[in-house]
Amino acid sequence: MTTWNLVLLASAAVLALKLVGYLVPPSFIERPTPSRVATLLTVALLSALVVTQTVQSGAHIVLDARLPALGVAAVLLAIRAPFIVVVLAAAVVAAVLRLLGWMA
Repeated sequence: MTTWNLVLLASAAVLALKLVGYLVPPSFIERPTPSRVATLLTVALLSALVVTQTVQSGAHIVLDARLPALGVAAVLLAIRAPFIVVVLAAAVVAAVLRLLGWMA
């Protein structure tokens, strides 16, 4: 099976899953438990993606300047700093650490 066959198969599966979602009755979605699970699942998946992209390089775990930058971003987000400040501060932290040769 070629890569394009896998891409087409995955696309068809995602489309089918989306179409099945339209069959779910609105009364089910409006209940508190499914709504809360959907909300928490979104946050958990996004968190997993961020951590994976931060500490993974290929098939290896790498602790470099991205990790302290992520920590700074998390602290700034916790104190509700503007998003542009969060991004710039994280970029500056990573750049300074790499410039100094720490965690390069």
